[in-house]
Parts: sequence; C-alpha cells; structure tokens
Amino acid sequence: MTTTDTGARPDATRRIGLVSDTHGLVRPSVFQALAAVELIVHAGDVGPSSVLAELSVIAPVHAVFGNTDASGRPELVAQRTLEIDGVTILVTHGHELGSPTPDALVAAYPGNDVIVYGHTHRQLVTRVANTLVVNPGAAGPRRFDLLPSVAVLHVARGHAHVELVPLAD
Repeated sequence: MTTTDTGARPDATRRIGLVSDTHGLVRPSVFQALAAVELIVHAGDVGPSSVLAELSVIAPVHAVFGNTDASGRPELVAQRTLEIDGVTILVTHGHELGSPTPDALVAAYPGNDVIVYGHTHRQLVTRVANTLVVNPGAAGPRRFDLLPSVAVLHVARGHAHVELVPLAD
C-alpha cells in the first residue's frame, strides 16, 4: 500500500480521474473525458503497460492490479491509499473480496473517506456510513451490455463528490 499527496494548492478543487477495467483498450473518448484532471487512478484489470503510458499523456497515473493483470509488474500494487486535500482515498480492484459490494469494501477497508474499485464493470456511486464508494465502470471493451465509462472525483477542503462520465463506443 502506498500513500501519495500530489501537492497541489489546498484552496482549489482537485480533479482526479477514476478508471477501471480497461482490459488493454484506451478509448479515444477517455482523453476528452479526463482532459482537466491532475491525476488518474486506475482500479485494475489494466492490460498491457502501454495502457498506463497512454493514460499518462493526460496526467500521472497510479494503478492497482486486477484479477486479469499479470503478476510481478512493479507499476501495479494490490491497493493504493492517497491523501488529497484532507481526503483519504483507497483504490483496489475488489476481486480479492470475490464479488465486491460497497458494504464489504467498507468493512474490509475501514477508515477511508473514498473507496474506488472495479471488477464488476458496473458504475456505482453510493455512501456507506461516511465513506463514498465509487466504481467508475469499465472503460475498456464493452461487456455484459454495460456502457463504458470513467469518473471524475472532485476534492476540495476535505470533501469529495464524484461524477460518472459515459464514454463513446
């Protein structure tokens, strides 16, 4: 687990791109959807390292591994914890819980303000107690009749909210 503070001005709203389940595909619409973010977190099932290189054209990328990612890749860790403007964000793929649910994630990883996960490919934004739980949906190849998407996390003065952003097929 790693902790990072990106060091931007604490008085400004911070925009963090949330991506998951690219499975080797970076859609052209991702570049527009995440154009104004200062950091991207990828919640696993990345695919080849070239995906992270493509996303890093937009902003620095911090990624975790998913159940389909090859083991032993130094750029991918099991979980990441980031501290941004007083908000603690835990990023995990969620596969380690089987079929992750918001309640199970908060129970497994208590004490975070935001939990970002993937694995299910289903967009989700909900609160469990005081924790904002976000699945940005799958940004990669379309599966399960679900529309591809990413999300943008807005952080300011210790508070966070998220917007889901659909991606063009």
